[in-house]
Amino acid sequence: MGMLGNFKALFHTSAKVDVKQRFELLREAICGTMSDFYMARDRTNGNIVGLKVLDREKTEHFESRFKGLKKPSEGEIAKSLIHPNIVKTIEYGATTKGQQYIVMEFLDGPGLNSLIVSHNPALEGKRVVYIRQAAKALAAVHKAGYIHRDICPRNFVLNRDLSTLKLIDFGLTVPATEQFMQPGNRTGTANYMAPELVRRRNTSVRLDIFAFGVTAYELCAGDLPWPRGTGKEAMSHAHVEPTDIFKFCPMLNPRLAAAITMCLDVKPENRPESIEAFLGMFRGVEREDDM
Repeated sequence: MGMLGNFKALFHTSAKVDVKQRFELLREAICGTMSDFYMARDRTNGNIVGLKVLDREKTEHFESRFKGLKKPSEGEIAKSLIHPNIVKTIEYGATTKGQQYIVMEFLDGPGLNSLIVSHNPALEGKRVVYIRQAAKALAAVHKAGYIHRDICPRNFVLNRDLSTLKLIDFGLTVPATEQFMQPGNRTGTANYMAPELVRRRNTSVRLDIFAFGVTAYELCAGDLPWPRGTGKEAMSHAHVEPTDIFKFCPMLNPRLAAAITMCLDVKPENRPESIEAFLGMFRGVEREDDM
């Protein structure tokens, strides 16, 4: 297929797509909360891609919370975010079954969560690298005017050689404007939710900074700052002081430890004012155990 054909495929978002006709599904679906994800071959150009097909009913239920607010679709948001540490979205549109679909680059490495859970030795000496890459991705989301709302290790995926980490999944992402930051929209991954989100209070980009702090803590410590839970139990951390990170990693660089701990403050105004401010707190630190 020539350059013109590739160009047309890139922007083919208006006509409805028959997923099974357009794509060869190479790997069984990974079922998410609101979607199915496939490794697929695009028959129009032979490229291996990631294919996300959103559950119609669940997506409509989520987006009904913002009725009348002209919320951008997940595909529209993802396509607008261009950064080396954010998964590249190639195309988005609707299927012949009325579902939304998103075509993105296929990341052939593990999720950050699997490296943490398995205590993978590949993390040694690279935790600061991953924290910086993840922070830069989140900074790009905020600069574009959005709140991600589901920052957690599961939503960072690495490439095959584990050199580059990328932020994925913008299914819960909303514009960082007053109308989208009102109380009541309590969505995200429970163990990483900011206290103001759990308590259904006004939100801001600092709910992402809290979730990022939990993620960075877990990356360094190998565990959450509080007991892991499920359902409502998982939200009990909104009333619990985080465990001192030095209990898990006594050799952690003090500046990095202070930056992570500051992100976990129960009061949003006491957290770093931006993710760039967080990065500035440990500028020059190259390894998690640099003293």
